[in-house]
Amino acid sequence: MAAHRKSRRSSVGGHTVRTAATIALAGAATATGFDGTGHAEPQLTPTQVKAKVDQLYQEAEAATEKYNGAKEKAEAAETRLGTLRDEAARRTEQLNEARDALGTIAAAQYRGGGLDPAMQLAFTDDPDRYLDSAEFVERAGTRQATSVANVRRQLREIEQLRGAAHIELASLRSRQAELKRHKKTITGKLGAARRLMSQLPAEERAGSQAGGDRASRATTDAREELTALGAATEQAPNSRAAAAVSYAYSKLGSPYVWGATGPDAFDCSGLIQAAYRSAGLSLPRTTYAQIGAGQRVSRSELLPGDLVFFYSGITHVGLYIGNGRMIHAPNPSAPVREAPIDQMPFAGATRVV
Repeated sequence: MAAHRKSRRSSVGGHTVRTAATIALAGAATATGFDGTGHAEPQLTPTQVKAKVDQLYQEAEAATEKYNGAKEKAEAAETRLGTLRDEAARRTEQLNEARDALGTIAAAQYRGGGLDPAMQLAFTDDPDRYLDSAEFVERAGTRQATSVANVRRQLREIEQLRGAAHIELASLRSRQAELKRHKKTITGKLGAARRLMSQLPAEERAGSQAGGDRASRATTDAREELTALGAATEQAPNSRAAAAVSYAYSKLGSPYVWGATGPDAFDCSGLIQAAYRSAGLSLPRTTYAQIGAGQRVSRSELLPGDLVFFYSGITHVGLYIGNGRMIHAPNPSAPVREAPIDQMPFAGATRVV
């Protein structure tokens, strides 16, 4: 009651205060609803749950392709770093041999007291400056000018190699941090999808699984029929495309695992890469690189073995097998399977040549 009386005495009209309070409470309720710490969200229908799960899978797949790209670049940076380090070690060994030879010459020419020039060269913190000093030049003589220049060149090359290695190390660490970010995004999306699926009644979940099983059986039947007819081999534009289609058929039913490239599990671009790898052709790792790996073709020109891409961000890919159908690795809820290409928003196609 005291609080009520206080609000009535406010210089602002009581109606205004109550209105502001109502708005504030509504805002708080909305905020807590998003956080999941206040009122529970309205119960979603099974159809809405499935739609949200599909969206989460699509977002996870987009993050997976970014992860794949970052991993590819990290591996390349690691390889370059190893090469640079090996080359720096080899050049350092050559430099030490050249220093020893130059020190021997300087020792033979040394006149008077003081530290042996070979020892001075071995222990100096700045060999480049020492080699440039008037004292050494005088003792070494012009006869050894070429040897001195060679050592100085080697020093510069080693420093350049070390600088390049430092840049590659920084690039590698950046890619590794990027990998962690994408991995966190992927696991978060997949976890959210699993939690949503768990909200479905048991019969709905069972129905989804049964649908997947029916699709798997249907693709197996289609594979057997197509293999018997030899249609894929006859229609494919080249032997590599035919081999890739054959490989994809052999992987029907394999599980989807993000980041996987076979032989027992795949993500969407991993399946495509593995299919053409079996045909003796190396394709890029990611969907957005694979679309540029061959000749672009229109939807009306598709032939078995063509790569078909989906969504505006080019985040999903399948292998066309003819008759408006493809083989693809959909998402963690379904294994490698056959599906119509109009199942998702078509974004383009590429023929590997």
